[in-house]
Amino acid sequence: MSAQPQRIVVTGGAGFIGSNLVDRLLAEGREVVAVDNFDDYYDPTFKRANLAAAERRAGFHLVELDIRDAARLGTLLSEWRPDAVVHLAARAGVRPSIERPALYADVNVAGTAAVLQSAVRLDPLPRVIYASSSSVYGDRSAVPFREDDPCDQPVSPYAATKRACELLAQSFHHLYGLPITGLRFFTAYGPRNRPDLAIARFADLIEAGRPVPMFGDGSTRRDYTYIDDIVDGVVRALDRCQTIHLYNLGHSRPVALRDLIRAIGEALGREPVVERLPEQPGDVRQTFADIGRARDELGYDPRTHLEEGLERYVAWRRMRGERPE
Repeated sequence: MSAQPQRIVVTGGAGFIGSNLVDRLLAEGREVVAVDNFDDYYDPTFKRANLAAAERRAGFHLVELDIRDAARLGTLLSEWRPDAVVHLAARAGVRPSIERPALYADVNVAGTAAVLQSAVRLDPLPRVIYASSSSVYGDRSAVPFREDDPCDQPVSPYAATKRACELLAQSFHHLYGLPITGLRFFTAYGPRNRPDLAIARFADLIEAGRPVPMFGDGSTRRDYTYIDDIVDGVVRALDRCQTIHLYNLGHSRPVALRDLIRAIGEALGREPVVERLPEQPGDVRQTFADIGRARDELGYDPRTHLEEGLERYVAWRRMRGERPE
């Protein structure tokens, strides 16, 4: 197995993490097939804009396809015969999953099963990297979260689907020897941030002079991880995928909600107006990644502190101008 896969299929390739990963792989001279169905979870115009740079580069291919279409997906992989598949496509969001649990199970679990089934039909087997989430840890009080901690108490359908995907991955490795690595992402942020994520929503509200909702007393903490650090971890995992692995990709420095709001205001040069609201169902008190395994085995070393990351994000917003709503 070569050190660096050269032909890579990226599902969810037009999304926040996916498009940043696509750019990184193309910059390294690799060939990328981005797969996306441009669903309406948020404005598809936003996602198409994410691929503007990639479409100008050699080695980039875009295929519009829903991963639940197992027949088309299988044909795609058979035709392209990739060295690796990075599976990022998913229905995201904790709170929306409470309202539409069946849809989340269909896209995230059935979709992942279709990706894995298509992959194991190839010879040789490709490497598979898939996106999991810090949400699988549930509402834990013991920190930091380690990969071998119990993950049997999800507090949202979204979290349950991500844990189910991890179990599917383990079964496909056991049955077929599929080299597969799961990555538990911890609250990624930065340029191309999904508009529904907290940092993007809060920045929009602060710039508009509208109140920022703060659920609870502002003490909940999240391990915000800058997109370039996340992408670096993905590439390192891709290049080192041999058997079966599972890694946390976080920054390992949780930030309280009240401090995040203040930091966004400072990056924008505006004073936030905070609206206190009750805690929301499905929220957890904290996320906090132990990244020792990823550091030791991948050389993963996140370097972007929140203040620097927010400055870069604000610069991107202002360079890009009006964002699609």
